[in-house]
Amino acid sequence: MDARRRRLSPAVAVAAALLFFPMFFGSHTPAAAAAYGEVSGDAGVTALQKHAAFFDKDGDGIVSLSETYDGLRALGLGSGLSSLSAAFINGVLSPKTRPDNGTAPRLSIYIENIYKGIHGSDSSAYDSEGRFVAEKFEEIFAKHAKTVPDALTSDEIDELLQANRKPGDYTGWVAASSEWKILYKIGKDKDGLLRKEAVREVYDGSLFTKLAAARINDENQA
Repeated sequence: MDARRRRLSPAVAVAAALLFFPMFFGSHTPAAAAAYGEVSGDAGVTALQKHAAFFDKDGDGIVSLSETYDGLRALGLGSGLSSLSAAFINGVLSPKTRPDNGTAPRLSIYIENIYKGIHGSDSSAYDSEGRFVAEKFEEIFAKHAKTVPDALTSDEIDELLQANRKPGDYTGWVAASSEWKILYKIGKDKDGLLRKEAVREVYDGSLFTKLAAARINDENQA
């Protein structure tokens, strides 16, 4: 997929950053891995934890407010928007993931407990522990990719969201809708299709890293 097409605009990036919490990432260069604490293929590390590791700059298993800010800046957000988004993201997830004996600064996110941030009314492609469930991922396209195999149209995403809604789970409805709408906006191709590969890159952790790498490449060529 065209790297420029997937570069985040400021408005899109705010919501795209929320993908950090129910979905996560990983394939890139050694330099990028070192810079953002990639955890790739480590035994016992869940897909969701790998996704969160993009923001864990020092690799200590904790995402501080400043690390979230730095990660958003790496994705192309401006300083003001990154500050607001980081405050919101860490403000939501810190109390959910912080252990009773946590000693990190306030508003820090503990990657070990990131699964506690999973919301309802989703595709169940992550289980309750944050592990990737391939069967559920394949089910998304088997059930809803009716126009083109292995791709979703905007209408098919609406159908997916409707099918996944749990009665009374208003928070889950909003979260799932925001995630999929933004993913469609940043990931669709020139034909208006969200390809299976792009969605898989969200779940396996590679999309954020590719976006950040593409931005660096664009800046170097400017």
